[in-house]
Amino acid sequence: MAKGNAKNPYKGPDRFTVAAKQQGYPARSVFKLEEIDRRIRLLKPGMHVLDLGAAPGSWMLYTGQKIGRNGKLLGVDLTAVEIPLPENTTFLQGDALSLENDTLAMYAPYDLVLSDMAPNTTGNRIGDQTRSFELFMRALAVAEKLLKPGGGFVGKIFMGEDFALAKKGVKRVFEEERALRPEGVRTNSFELFLVGLGKKTVIQPLA
Repeated sequence: MAKGNAKNPYKGPDRFTVAAKQQGYPARSVFKLEEIDRRIRLLKPGMHVLDLGAAPGSWMLYTGQKIGRNGKLLGVDLTAVEIPLPENTTFLQGDALSLENDTLAMYAPYDLVLSDMAPNTTGNRIGDQTRSFELFMRALAVAEKLLKPGGGFVGKIFMGEDFALAKKGVKRVFEEERALRPEGVRTNSFELFLVGLGKKTVIQPLA
């Protein structure tokens, strides 16, 4: 929805926003990852994780704590992360999907690739969904390149006509695919998360 609209459903804090602030996280999005992690048991000590679209840093804080001192986390975003981060994390400011794979591969091969990337919304639902699908598929391509066999992927996408293609893309790369809509997603939002588990050792090329 366009800025300046008095009925903007994203304006103002809700209980997740308040809880995030109380717990020291810069954004409410942390509770989406927390629920996905709780339901699927994604994050474990010692993992190497890549976080695409990491700003403002809530997912980095949460992930850094879960993977522990022996884990490694690389976060990337166009926008700077301005909060203190755990010692086991590194942040790079830049376009995650334009950086060379060698740059993104700092801690590769990864056990898990996370993507909370979303386009700057315009209020045009179809256009926003199309751009979200493009970001999702590019993140999935990064995961295919840099994940170790058996690794996992979590990517945000706006529900739309291309959703079935996104699910097909995940199934091509992973043994298991799930679609989750965490409680922290706002009720009027079209976003959900596609999860891929168990990256295949042999992946069929795109048709």
